[in-house]
Order: sequence, then structure tokens, then C-alpha cells
Amino acid sequence: MITRRSLLAGGLGLGLSAAPGVSPVRAAARRAPLSDPFQLGVASGEPTYDGVVLWTRLAMDPIALDGLGGMPDRAISVHWQLAKDENFRHVVRRGSEIARRDEAHSVHVELDGLDPGAEYFYRFKAGGELSPTGRTLTAPAPGTRGRPLNLSFASCADYQSGWFTPYRRMAEDQPDLIAFLGDYVYEYGDYEYPVRDQAGGECLDLAGYRLRHAQHKADPDSRLAHAIAPWAVVWDDHDIDNAWAGDVPEQPGPPFLQRRAAAFQAYYENMPLRRAQRPDGAALKLYRSIRWGAVANLHLLDTRQYRDLYACTGRSGTVGPGCAQRFEPDRTMLGREQEAWLDDRLKRSRATWDLLGQQVFLMEMDWANGEGKGYSNEGWDGYVASRDRLTAAIDAYRRNAVVLTGDVHSHWAGEVKRDHRDPGSKSVAVELVTTSVTSAGNGLDEYPDTRILLAENPHVKFFNGRRGYVRTRITEREMKVDFRSVARVTEPHAPAYTSGSFVIEPGRPTLNPA
Repeated sequence: MITRRSLLAGGLGLGLSAAPGVSPVRAAARRAPLSDPFQLGVASGEPTYDGVVLWTRLAMDPIALDGLGGMPDRAISVHWQLAKDENFRHVVRRGSEIARRDEAHSVHVELDGLDPGAEYFYRFKAGGELSPTGRTLTAPAPGTRGRPLNLSFASCADYQSGWFTPYRRMAEDQPDLIAFLGDYVYEYGDYEYPVRDQAGGECLDLAGYRLRHAQHKADPDSRLAHAIAPWAVVWDDHDIDNAWAGDVPEQPGPPFLQRRAAAFQAYYENMPLRRAQRPDGAALKLYRSIRWGAVANLHLLDTRQYRDLYACTGRSGTVGPGCAQRFEPDRTMLGREQEAWLDDRLKRSRATWDLLGQQVFLMEMDWANGEGKGYSNEGWDGYVASRDRLTAAIDAYRRNAVVLTGDVHSHWAGEVKRDHRDPGSKSVAVELVTTSVTSAGNGLDEYPDTRILLAENPHVKFFNGRRGYVRTRITEREMKVDFRSVARVTEPHAPAYTSGSFVIEPGRPTLNPA
């Protein structure tokens, strides 16, 4: 019998044969045999109240240097099943898709007409080979009350920096939804002293990005996390190029829009996204909302593709208080269209909570120790007017907003002010910043300058510098937050511990110790 416990304990290799008495999914016709084509596992994502996306990508050799996974040069029929039970005795939907070479043999099954607020199990079959089993959920129906959302979120998974233990620990919690907030892969070439060896060099073309995604997906801890719950993903810079901003790369190199188009194509192929997110060359509309009954709306933002160039220097970094360009009224982090879209979503929202899944620090942060001040022009401190428009909307529409952030490779929690330039300004939102999965190595619980930074930024209430993820349980009465940390990622299988716990209450945008 397949159980969620066996799925977690046994890796993803258990329960691959059909249950007795159940007709197996028909084998696809083949001209050459496929051998273990499901090494990248399975995933689901983009849940609605009546649908979800099922994903897989065929690869017999995940680290083939051409990025095509060692697959034959032909289209392959992939059959799928969706069931109410783990043993597939109650199959409710089935069908087939064609995995094509020009999309790296990826498959996106976009389902609707399912039961709201339901748990399902799914699997694929190709060339006589059966995939691991995945678990997914649909969201509660609009207006549904009393159904909590167990949401975990993470960011920054650098393969060379360590083992993906936080993924396994997150999967063990069996969340309802996992949000990944950027830097799912790193485009860098080889490090001098890697913890793990990655295949290929710096990602510059489609083959390179496909290969990097494949190696990440083939990791057993990554496969486990993807199979346990639906995902909602957004990118940050390293998914394409470090510190890119709009149409401008960090360094001159290959034509950037061509490189960006390759990265976007590989991102779509390797994520459980809908057809609405299919890229059009160097453009991909990734911002969107996911509704979870009456409890929460998750608004996923793109803070890279539409932003203005970095204030004062044109390059990402720290700037002083004399950088007046930070305050120019027309500067935007999201672009006008995305800003208007988010404003409308907040205005129309009737959920208890509005969660903003995004990439870089929203609250003001003085990074200079002691005298003087220093602000990151890569975060919202470099786009003050854009932040002011957002905080004004949250305040005017009286939304219970919680900002979910990644990027900085450490846990933080604090309060977003209506106007950070006014010392007496009220808080309008809480910001929860997840640490990295592996980036920056093991880290420390506290650094020598941690207490200074917290003292100079009194609206910031918490810090932990280990690797890990954030776990939340969201109801109409409260949002319970656990910052989950692991002591090391330079060795596999480290246990997770809770480094900080808080409760947020509707109508009170403050952090209360749990």
C-alpha cells in the first residue's frame, strides 16, 4: 500500500505498480525502449477551487550536456491518472499528452472540473515505465470559511552550496501549498570549493538552463517536496542572470534578451505552470493570484522583469542617504501594468488575508552598522515611490497584508510602515523573509553585527542566519508562523528546528511571539 508516510520514508520509488484489479495505464507505442524516464519526478501547481496543473518531464540522463535528458529525438505519448486514493482504486480522470523534444519532453496537464478543497493523487506512464506517485490538492471553493491554509515557502536553492535537506523537512510537514520565491536554480559556473558538483558551466543558452533545472529536479529531496503538495513559483535574478533589471544584465555578455528567452523557456518547461505562463520569447507574464477560499489570496509578484534600473549607480549595491534618485516619483519596481493589477486585486479582495509572494526586502533596511546609513538599491528601498503606492493601497483598502520574501539567505521578520521616512508612521503589513535552501552555506544563528542591525532597524523583530524555510498555518482568526532552520547543509539529513515562532492577528499588523 502506498501511504504518505511511505512516500516520505521510502523516497519516491514506492508504489509504482498498479493496484491489484486496476487496469494499468496503456503503454505508449515506442520504437526504442525508454529506461527510467521519470528521474526528474513529478510535480503539481497552480491550484484553483476546481483544478490544478500536473507536471513531469522525461529524462533518462538528467545531466546530459545538451540539456535534453538523454531522450530520443521523437515525440512520446505520456499517459496520466488522477485518483482520490493513493492506491488508484478510485481513478477519477485519465488522459494522455504528447511530450515533445522542442519542450524538453515536459508535460503540463491542466485540469478543471475537480472537487473543491479535495486531495488527489496522480502518476504518469510512458513507454511501459510508471512514474512516482504525487499528492496534490485543490483550493476550497470561493467564500469557503473554516478551511485553514498550511503554506510553506522557501527560496534560493544553490546546488553547489549544499544538500537540499530543507526540501525534505518541508515535505515532512505535508503542507497544502508550497510557494517558491525565486532563485530556484543558480546560473553560475563551477565554484572553486563546491559542496556538490554540478553539471555544465555557466548557464548562457537553452541547453545550459535545461541541464541546470534537470539536475535540481533529479535531487531526491527536491523530488519529495515537489511530489507532496502543489507549488506556486516566481523567479528572482539567478533563475536568469545575477542582478538583472528589466532588459539590462549585470555584465555585458551574450545578447541578454536572447539569454533571457532561453531562461524563460527552460523555467516554463520545468515548472508546473499553466498555458497562460507560456513564454513569448523574452517575455513571460508570471504575476498572478491564487485564492484559498475565504481565508487567503496569494498574489505572486515579478520584481525583475519590469523594474527600472538601479538608483544612482545603475548597478545593484548599497547606496547612501544622498541617493535622491531612490525617491523619484515615477520609479517603479513592478511596472505600471503590474502595479495597477495588484492595486485592483487588493481593492477587490474579500479574503481575510492578502499574501504578497515576492523576492526582495519591502520594509526599509539600514544595512550600515553604526554612524551613517546604507540602503540596498536592489530592494524596495531603491524604489521608494513604488513602495509608497503599495503601502497606501494596503492602508486604504484595509487589507490584512503579509509580505512573503526571499533573496537574502537568512530569516527575518518585521513590520512594514505606511511611510518609513516618518518615525511615527503606523505599520500596515508584516513581512516574513525566508532564508535560503542552501545558498551561503551553513550560516549561523546570529552574526557579530546582528544585534546592531536589529537595534538600528527597530521595526525588524527577528533574525536567524541558518538555512531552512518558513511554515505557516493560516486561519480567519490568526496566522501562525514558524521559522524552520537546519544546522547544516554541507552534510545531508540534518534535522530541522524552529528558530522563531510568531502569531499575526487580523487587523493588527504586528508580530506577536507565539
